[in-house]
Amino acid sequence: MHPEFDLDPAVLYLNHAAVAPWPRRAVAAVQQFAAENGRLGSRHYPRWLATEERLRERLARLIGADSPRDIALAKSTSEALSVIAHGLAWTPGDNVVGIAQEFPSNRVTWQSLAGHGVRWQALDLAAVTGQDPEDALLALCDARTRMVAVSWVQFASGLRLDLARLAAGCQARGILLCVDAIQGLGALPFDLATAPVDFIVADGHKWLLGPEGLALFWCRPALRERLTLHQFGWHMVADSNDFERPDWTPAADARRFECGSPNMLGVHALEASLGLLEETGIAVIAAAITERIDHLIALIDAHGFELLTPRAAERRAGILTFRVPGVDQAALHRELMARNLLCASRGGGIRFSPHFHTDPEQLDQAINLSLDIAARL
Repeated sequence: MHPEFDLDPAVLYLNHAAVAPWPRRAVAAVQQFAAENGRLGSRHYPRWLATEERLRERLARLIGADSPRDIALAKSTSEALSVIAHGLAWTPGDNVVGIAQEFPSNRVTWQSLAGHGVRWQALDLAAVTGQDPEDALLALCDARTRMVAVSWVQFASGLRLDLARLAAGCQARGILLCVDAIQGLGALPFDLATAPVDFIVADGHKWLLGPEGLALFWCRPALRERLTLHQFGWHMVADSNDFERPDWTPAADARRFECGSPNMLGVHALEASLGLLEETGIAVIAAAITERIDHLIALIDAHGFELLTPRAAERRAGILTFRVPGVDQAALHRELMARNLLCASRGGGIRFSPHFHTDPEQLDQAINLSLDIAARL
């Protein structure tokens, strides 16, 4: 067991692609914050603001942003995507290219633009043969494509896209690229210098090991003023501490996307969790996750399971989805959960998602438990 985690020994936790357990330091940060609030209220609010600033700095380093002022803290991935989708000026006949198998946030958000005459044009990954997904996505683009909007890592299959290649293709065509990085950030290195996307969003409750309700939202600075604002409040104005001032303008930096008071409880938790990731090193984390996924692939191959996640290391991250032939996968998932193996039912199979701290022995236990249950179904 990793010293930073206090998971119940009876639990096999392979569900980081859903909601991750917090490290000890995040638990301690929340406990301390709550205790302080209960004793002193907001007496030390300036100290809370310093923690919020450290969070922005950590998030900026995580993605290679130029400044923490470029980082907005959204309530969720979906909120950030909605700010983008309904902030851009569209012309009837425009289209957005995406992937049919996306998580609903990356379908519903863009489909909601239909009332503006914008069409969501979806690539069916199941129909792509003899072509890389990046080429297939770009092939769907036409003269009216304004945006390619995709997840870095697909939530069900675990397919990882080559963002550098996709960004280059979009730039060459004058198309914006919006990336939901929720299934990649915290598991893989990312750098805006090598993957120059236009928008990147990611909630903190998966591979970043933080709480729900707090998300990273980065927008290329040159595009900020192109996003029409639809949420307003005291926090998003330029002089947010001048409460008596009658006139106002939106903040020039990314704070313009934060209409109200910050989620300070979430800020303390996520800042602590990111501290662990930084101390460990994202390259070390990525290598550890790769080792665990490689081990799982070897195990499922040895037992004749069907692999639904790509085999190539450059095409996957921390998600491993498989199917046990001849077995009701939904029933298998219910039984695994009942036996304290936390995983997910996704893409017609069972999704395991270990993190760097996952004990490799638990992977063997998980596969053996899957075999035992499958034999009884």
